[in-house]
Amino acid sequence: MSQPAVSRRVAALEADIGVALFDRSSKPMQLTAEGVTLFDVLRSGLSRLETTVKDLREKAGHRKFTIAAAPGFLSYWLLPRLTALNAAFPELDLSLMTGDYGASPTSCDVQIRFGGGKWEGVISEKVLGEEVFPVCSPVYLDGRDPHLSAQAIQSARLLHLSDSFERWYDWRSWMAAAEIFPNKKPTTIDFDNYATVINAVFAGQGIALCWSGLLEPYLSSGALIRVSDHSLTSHRGYFATYDQRLPENSTAARVAQWFCDSNNH
Repeated sequence: MSQPAVSRRVAALEADIGVALFDRSSKPMQLTAEGVTLFDVLRSGLSRLETTVKDLREKAGHRKFTIAAAPGFLSYWLLPRLTALNAAFPELDLSLMTGDYGASPTSCDVQIRFGGGKWEGVISEKVLGEEVFPVCSPVYLDGRDPHLSAQAIQSARLLHLSDSFERWYDWRSWMAAAEIFPNKKPTTIDFDNYATVINAVFAGQGIALCWSGLLEPYLSSGALIRVSDHSLTSHRGYFATYDQRLPENSTAARVAQWFCDSNNH
């Protein structure tokens, strides 16, 4: 529907009910108290409808199961374990979505989220903690000693993962923890996708922050090299989350547990 058509439908609904659902005196518009009440009821009803339809599909033999994860986690943690996931749940037709959602999308059965582990309406199972340290490729080092000094790191080209919500560590916070205080603004290249950051590292374009647990095979093989002993940790991490209304033995609960168990192998 077009935006004007939506506006007409909303106006017709307000006329039918007899109350304003939106406060149009400010931009962007805000829901009125009556609008909030109606929205909460609609959200609850649609959510129940979604769960019921999903259950009916499963009973009819349709077992499509959708997992959503940020591109970095999907590329470097899940894809190498995809054969094991298929073997553990052969009855499921898996669908993988890349994306970093603030709230669980309606079409998702399990979502891998990064944060503190507490989100409204979901059960969270911790998969990875947060430990961050700088890495680069042998191409970038070009024969230099991999234990770079603080001066060498702050003078290097730093590959940076942008995040407007500041959910994870960046170069500024890592340098502060390592007590590195640059005299001038470091040279950085910003990316909005962690998989792209790591591809740039492989291409020898600079140094990036590595999240422990995501890139272990590349560190073990020497494709990536840790260039500093300083690491930064927090209570945050990657969590497998699913709808809290589902029973304990639901498929989503079992898949979430598989994520936790698989990280320990």
